[in-house]
Amino acid sequence: MTAPADRRTGGAGRRHNRGVNEEDPYMWLEDVSGPRALAWAAERTAETTELLARGPEFGALAAELREVLDDERRIPYVCRRGRYLYNFWQDAAHVRGVWRRTTPEEYAKDLPDWETVLDVDALAAEEGEDWTWSGAEVLHPGHRHALVLLSRAGTDAVVVREFDLETLAFVTGGFEVPEGKTRIDWITVDEVYVGADLGPGSLTASGYPATVRRWRRGTPLEEATLVFEVAKDDLAAAGWFDPTEGFERHFLSRQKDFWNQSLFLLDENGLRVEIDVPGDATAYAHRSWLVVAPKSPWLGRPAGSLLAFDFDAFLAGNREAAVLFEPDEHTALAGHSWTRNHLILQTLSDVSTRMEVLTPTPEGWRREPLADVPPLAAASITGTDPHESDEYFLHVAGHLRPAALHRGDIGGDSTVVKRAPALFDTTGLTVRQYFATSEDGTRVPYFVVGPDAGPGPTLLYGYGGFEVSLTPGYDAVTGRAWLARGGTYVIAGIRGGGEYGPRWHRAALKAERPRAFEDFAAVAGDLVARGITTPDRLGIEGRSNGGLLMGAMTVRYPELFGAVVIGFPILDLLRFHRLLAGASWTAEYGDPDRAEDRPHLEALSPYHAFRSDRPYPPILLLTATSDDRVHPGHARKAAARLRELGHVVHFHETAGGGHAGATDNAQAAVNEALTHTFLWNRLG
Repeated sequence: MTAPADRRTGGAGRRHNRGVNEEDPYMWLEDVSGPRALAWAAERTAETTELLARGPEFGALAAELREVLDDERRIPYVCRRGRYLYNFWQDAAHVRGVWRRTTPEEYAKDLPDWETVLDVDALAAEEGEDWTWSGAEVLHPGHRHALVLLSRAGTDAVVVREFDLETLAFVTGGFEVPEGKTRIDWITVDEVYVGADLGPGSLTASGYPATVRRWRRGTPLEEATLVFEVAKDDLAAAGWFDPTEGFERHFLSRQKDFWNQSLFLLDENGLRVEIDVPGDATAYAHRSWLVVAPKSPWLGRPAGSLLAFDFDAFLAGNREAAVLFEPDEHTALAGHSWTRNHLILQTLSDVSTRMEVLTPTPEGWRREPLADVPPLAAASITGTDPHESDEYFLHVAGHLRPAALHRGDIGGDSTVVKRAPALFDTTGLTVRQYFATSEDGTRVPYFVVGPDAGPGPTLLYGYGGFEVSLTPGYDAVTGRAWLARGGTYVIAGIRGGGEYGPRWHRAALKAERPRAFEDFAAVAGDLVARGITTPDRLGIEGRSNGGLLMGAMTVRYPELFGAVVIGFPILDLLRFHRLLAGASWTAEYGDPDRAEDRPHLEALSPYHAFRSDRPYPPILLLTATSDDRVHPGHARKAAARLRELGHVVHFHETAGGGHAGATDNAQAAVNEALTHTFLWNRLG
């Protein structure tokens, strides 16, 4: 145990940071594909692979996890497009994956007969490209034409190509957009809205489209009619068409930053009419309704409410709202989905799910339960058909409860159409929920999955940002690699997330980010106090924004942990806004170029707080060369700095995989085997 550090800065003094604050000696590692940077990353990765993957136990674990990921008994989740149910599937025979479809009648069978729509493995082999599936936009009505999105090596940037769902072939001379962070949406079979990289001035500082163009079939993309343009320091522009029969509307959006936007209706004369809702609200139209979810108090309703207005009356100035949901101290809105005539409402009560159906009637909105969700479990709607029917697909799962997929029609019965298999041994395991008390007295929820005994090896996972909620779910990889081998797994619902709605998120926004760190430390301390683990047997893991959390825990609370896994992280909070998509996160963290934000970012930045005179637990840093969302330079520079300061750090960089680090199950299995081998070596 070491003396507590200054929690505001991680105990970093200027003498330990000189050279990093004033002139970063490792900035050359930000050159993503530079020969010197790649050689350094390859050398570090080889060292880590030699250390962690050399024994037969590693190969056996990777093979076991590959079997889990490839298991053909997994639930094939679907979305309806016309008369077909579509699914994207990867397994040992379809490494890159296959886009396929079947009928509802076939899907109800144990072994449906699937029709292949597009085989990505075959396409990649034929074209000599490292294609990864990124989705498809299907034209409604008709459902014959699709805009297929393909990425190289799992990047966020995509190539768009038109595909015919009758001939099952790409359309010669159809809509095609070169690689970029494109936004595209159907208007008619011959027109689309598109935002794309068309050269200088066409992208924002965050790398997203700054323009919306109306593009007609058979004409060059560069000549598409400019409809809308935003400033370079905005996040993005978008345009889309709502094809709902009788309610056809065109919309435009100016995304100012990650949390604020302006929404416009494009009228029949091509004039923009701004929809007067708060900039931080989520708002959209569904048939005759304008649905608004404000993230700050509005019209006398608290942040996190869900409100519905008559669309035309709202535009005319009427602000009379139907209150579909209003949060309380324990309850938050988790999501909602429309069928043809109903709204399915998903809420969280102390991080457990509740499901309701709301139906608009002349007398108001009628409420009734949709389904009973087991305690300490989660449910979500995975598919509806809002244009045609009241069909829904409901997913229900828990930490030790394999997923079940229910199909139903609102007002009728529902049936379980698919069940996932049990893929790890749960004998002797339990799920418990506890609440830790943070430094300022806030109750922080967390789930404990594992044997009801201790203390033992424990892995604590967290995220704490961007209003992302960590809810119960069946994780077969963690089950096999950790739980079935005697470990305990813990998921912390810290501030910065969405477990209790916008207020929970805002409590750790920008300069308040340390509240998330304090919450995580409180959970770690509570685990020890309850006898579940000890500091030397407690490992922590987080990825992306969770990687920032892990970096902060390393420099602020190193005495609480025995091992740290930092995946695809944001660690340099003084340069993140200049690296790839980083400029889009200034609304979450602050802007290093603004005088009012710079001080708290200097205090928060883990990269600038690493020091040599304080022991850190061993660290595993993961990233990918192809990650075009969070720059691999964050992880590279952190590893180099930690090595310089004499700490135990292992670095691993995959070439492909983008921000996920893997585009296929084989690579995903290797990544997870590396992570869990590291953890068992240090904690077991």
